[in-house]
Amino acid sequence: MAEKEEIFSSKVGYNGIFSFSEFYNFCYDWLTEEVGLGISEDKYAEKLQGDSKNIDVEWTGEKKITDYFKFQVKVQFKITGLAKVEVLRGKTKVRTNQGGVKVATKGILIRDYKGKFEKSGFQKFLRAIYEKWVIHARIEQMEDKLVGACDGFLSQAKAYLDLEGKR
Repeated sequence: MAEKEEIFSSKVGYNGIFSFSEFYNFCYDWLTEEVGLGISEDKYAEKLQGDSKNIDVEWTGEKKITDYFKFQVKVQFKITGLAKVEVLRGKTKVRTNQGGVKVATKGILIRDYKGKFEKSGFQKFLRAIYEKWVIHARIEQMEDKLVGACDGFLSQAKAYLDLEGKR
């Protein structure tokens, strides 16, 4: 069985005016194009509360880095009190949304995802030696790369929301 280790976990929040559909597309595009993840939507749930709604979205993205390493990124969106509003941009009225957003991201480094070292107890022992003495620096390099990708995503999402609210 592959070794999974959670390397990164963080979240950002925002309350204000933003377009949910544009934000959703921005996040999806950034993860697929900039990081190169294949994204699957594990959950999409909406709950209506009067004129507003709460939305929960969960994504899992994976990317094979080498024959030994694989990145897995889990993203969770919690949107609360999402309501339709009209705002003035320049001299025109624009329909958009207002509410709260929380984006939580976890970065998981998967080692030996093909299970090549799982055939016997001796091979598991060899994997421990291999990881500790042979590719220790490579593991740290992969961890740094994963942390950079996850942190970059959260930074871009926060910047997008801040910029969208100020327009």
